Amino acid sequence: MAPTYSAQAEEARTVGFDIEPRRGTIYDRNGTVLAVSVDATTIYANPSEVEDIRGTASALAGALGGEAADYESTLAANNTTFAFIKRKADTAVADQVRALELKGIYFIGESRREYPNGRVGAQVIGLTDIDGNGLSGLEKYYNDILSGEAGRYEAERGRDGTPIPGGVHEETPAVDGEDIMISLDIELQQSVEDRLLADEKGLTSNGGSAVVMDGESGEIYAAASLPLLDPNDRENIKAGATELKTVTDLFEPGSIFKSVSAMAILETGSMAPDTELFCPNEIVADGYTITDAHDRGDATYTLQEIMDQSSNIGISLATENMGFDKFYEHILKYNLHEKTGVDYPGEGGEGTDILGYMVPFDSLSKVTAYNMSFGQGISVTPMQMTRFYGALTNGGVECVPHFLMSKPQTGETMEYATEKVIDDQKAIDQMTGMLKTVVTEGTGKDAAIEGYNVAGKTSTAEIYDDVNGGYRKGVYNMAFTGFIADSTGPQLVCFVGANETEYGSIVTPVFKDIMSTAIDRFKISPK
Repeated sequence: MAPTYSAQAEEARTVGFDIEPRRGTIYDRNGTVLAVSVDATTIYANPSEVEDIRGTASALAGALGGEAADYESTLAANNTTFAFIKRKADTAVADQVRALELKGIYFIGESRREYPNGRVGAQVIGLTDIDGNGLSGLEKYYNDILSGEAGRYEAERGRDGTPIPGGVHEETPAVDGEDIMISLDIELQQSVEDRLLADEKGLTSNGGSAVVMDGESGEIYAAASLPLLDPNDRENIKAGATELKTVTDLFEPGSIFKSVSAMAILETGSMAPDTELFCPNEIVADGYTITDAHDRGDATYTLQEIMDQSSNIGISLATENMGFDKFYEHILKYNLHEKTGVDYPGEGGEGTDILGYMVPFDSLSKVTAYNMSFGQGISVTPMQMTRFYGALTNGGVECVPHFLMSKPQTGETMEYATEKVIDDQKAIDQMTGMLKTVVTEGTGKDAAIEGYNVAGKTSTAEIYDDVNGGYRKGVYNMAFTGFIADSTGPQLVCFVGANETEYGSIVTPVFKDIMSTAIDRFKISPK
């Protein structure tokens, strides 16, 4: 038992505390500071040394604010020699307290996290707790890189619990965290957030979201979802504000998924853009009737017209002609049932690479296959769809969407995996051409930008009723995903979505405004 008694005696003779390392700074792609640790001072008391509790409490209240009674209760504690008065106070405020020369009041130099841009980018950047631990966003995802290693200070203490002046002490220095540079462009990020907040047609109140990614590199230039997060107003953080829903939330994508179906059809060669297909005004499968969103009579459509008119019946029959087995294979080939690998917390469950809901092929009914062809009965994230559309800008190669670009102090540049998922460049060119026509002649006209070839697809997806089954009436998830084709500069892909909104052209004008800003900022020009 001697070693135990010896350890207990040693512990009784020493006082110690951790030395907090300085957390790494987060920069945007241009070197703008997004999150930084600044000097702060923690004020604490040794209650056993405080002789005038009431007077000391009054002095602290005058300097720090608050009620004197609150400080009195802390100073009156008789079971401790260490009690926090104020964690991580401004150094100027701490200096005011220091000047009072209050007996039993001490100071520790620390640091405090600050976010100079307020709510702009905060959802991506994330938050830390009072001790500097990452709670959300990249602060959480890259906590091990940013946080560093705490040091330790140990000193002999007297009977009153305070360090003995000139006594033996040991100090292990802290190792500061590493800085990181991320792909956000804070100017574009602000434009995206401002545009989401400014929408007057329901996007603001219905969980609007947007992401802008370079299809050739996977770098995410901007990403946001409503409600936004203000790190400087923590008492009023709304539910869901700390999550980037373009990464964390699954949804039935609706007609933006028709591009997946059409890409598979073109790759397999079962139809060309000008191949005609008879499309009745309704089809029945497994006792369910499928119609288009707009009333019409029987018609013969080309594959191009199926995309232009966003015909559910047309894409269902075209997919059936290709073969549901090939359709299923291509969904898997395009990695639309797998995590993207984006470096942000909350992309699906732990311990599996699967992301989203999809009926196993052995259980696939005809009506479910039809529904999947136009983006119902299958769930994905906006980031999955953005990555797929990105492959159309990058010769069929999918990139891992990501934020972390480099570690400035070491010069290390991050590398990410790529995968070629579309092998036929002719089919990619045909798909891009069809998406351009969707914007010039079809349902995406409000996304058009003068002088540029915008390629993209609209979506008006019904919402499944988890309580009553079936789909809800009169409300939809609206989305548009697209890019600027035939252009120089970064090959930016933009997703814009609005949840639980009435039918109408809500997201395409938002896409247009966001991409117009990007065109100006990054000098994107037509080829």
